Amino acid sequence: MLSSLQAPMERTCPRCQSTQISKNGFRGKKQNYRCRECRRQFIDNPQSHRGYSDDVRESCLKMYLNGLGFRAIERVTGVHHTTVGLWVKQADAHLQEQSVSTEDKSIAPFPEVGELDELHTFVGSKKQEMALDRR
Repeated sequence: MLSSLQAPMERTCPRCQSTQISKNGFRGKKQNYRCRECRRQFIDNPQSHRGYSDDVRESCLKMYLNGLGFRAIERVTGVHHTTVGLWVKQADAHLQEQSVSTEDKSIAPFPEVGELDELHTFVGSKKQEMALDRR
């Protein structure tokens, strides 16, 4: 009963802060809105962070450094192997950025050659004879 007496919450556009907002259908099960000023679409209270926690990411990277393959990590943690591969690539890029920006010579240089398991594709090993129609 008390909730019907409360004033409705004033919505503002996240881009231009305008209050000229209109409803614009649904996105999933959430109401979609559109700003009449800048025409941006948005939803109320979007989920700010989706994905795995930093602890899960760190444990997957430690498992990779200890020699587990991507699919073995997937079986242990439930994190998809392509996600683990993406995290390894991101960690590599981050380490390369740090090594380039660091002028300190006490840190060991990055090796020129590295080993990445399970990223090799076997394109050349599959040979298939093609039948030629000679009429």
